[in-house]
Amino acid sequence: MMSTNHAAQDYARIEQAILYLERQAPRHPALPEIASHVGLSESHFQRLFTRWAGISPKRFLQFQTLAHARQLLAERRSVLDATYEAGLSSAGRLHDLFVTAEAVTPGEFKSGGAGLVIHHGVHDTPFGACVIAVCERGVCALTFLSGRDATEAIAELRARWPNAELQAAPHVTRAYVDRIFAPRRAREADAPLGVLLKGTNFQLKVWEALLRIPMGDAATYEDVAATIGAPKAVRAVGSAVARNPIAYLIPCHRVIRKTGAFGEYRWGPARKRAMLAWEAAQRWGEGERKAG
Repeated sequence: MMSTNHAAQDYARIEQAILYLERQAPRHPALPEIASHVGLSESHFQRLFTRWAGISPKRFLQFQTLAHARQLLAERRSVLDATYEAGLSSAGRLHDLFVTAEAVTPGEFKSGGAGLVIHHGVHDTPFGACVIAVCERGVCALTFLSGRDATEAIAELRARWPNAELQAAPHVTRAYVDRIFAPRRAREADAPLGVLLKGTNFQLKVWEALLRIPMGDAATYEDVAATIGAPKAVRAVGSAVARNPIAYLIPCHRVIRKTGAFGEYRWGPARKRAMLAWEAAQRWGEGERKAG
């Protein structure tokens, strides 16, 4: 596996390319032009994508299209229902990580995390720098910095868990980041990874539904609302998705609009597009290996 530091450096160029593509979409710029915009030769641009996603820029851009998103929705419309019936331990679990979700008790919710020791650290990932927080019961926060200073993200962590004991401990959190962003094939034998959720009952239902969207798939806000038994609460589902405190691991990036448009994302729409395409590349590469 390439180092996450290298991956994070590559991601900055990837995001730059995605933003340029969005601005120039009506013209459909060719690869040499995109490469030039991010300050690379076409051959270097090719190597960048191969190193970061394991695929060519051309293939990556195919995963960025509206047509691809619509195809995902058409093929995977029932994915939430199917994995709901099978449970989180099914083959469709969160990108082959066995995630066990636990909610804080009402008493713990009111106490603001009193008695919890939360370790936090700043780390590079394939999608830029993040702050991750963990406690003995699992991951309780993962926030992408998106150009912000880490102190702001840690202040948000403090506001969310006001009475917990927060400790900077990157030597503890490093192992979690390495595992979460490991190549898919490297995760299959892992023991369960816990997440500790703090939210309203409605938010918990939405976040647990998100855990059932497999890697490389997508669902609509309407799909999520129907799955949790609240088909008319689409707007409330959108609000809960936007308040997801554990980025990537609880895959709110896999919820897109019913038109196939990628939509907004708390940590930036370009990052959402990059995540969806990167995951599609991982899934496509797995299929190619099995076929070979």
